[in-house]
Amino acid sequence: MKPARTVLAIQRASRASHIPGDARLRAWARAALSRPAVVTLRYVAATEGRRLNREFRGKDYATNVLTFIYGRDPAGALSGDVVICAPVVAREAREQGKDVAAHHAHLLVHGLLHLQGHDHERRAEAARMERLEREILARLGFPDPYAGG
Repeated sequence: MKPARTVLAIQRASRASHIPGDARLRAWARAALSRPAVVTLRYVAATEGRRLNREFRGKDYATNVLTFIYGRDPAGALSGDVVICAPVVAREAREQGKDVAAHHAHLLVHGLLHLQGHDHERRAEAARMERLEREILARLGFPDPYAGG
């Protein structure tokens, strides 16, 4: 069997012009992943984002990022989907006074940390996850996503 490697499939079901290009998304994903993974990154519009959030989380609104974890593939790589709702990203960036590319990077990193088992349900877990997000984003040249917002 071949050793596990990272594969990132990118889907654009949203026509939003602010969605970063594939090369940037792949670089951000590499920075966030500490182990091999097979991931589909899907950018969606508000209707699909709302439907997925309602079906899988019971919340009837479009959210910024959803992570679906499927476990490991036969080669041992993590397997899952990260769904980012493009209009929510743009709205949040505008409301929070953030650069939209930095917010895209943050949400991709956030989703991929969830894929790797990180969570923010308890205070200690949230602090650890936020620290990792800050470190990864700083390495990518982005500011602290939690500062001032």
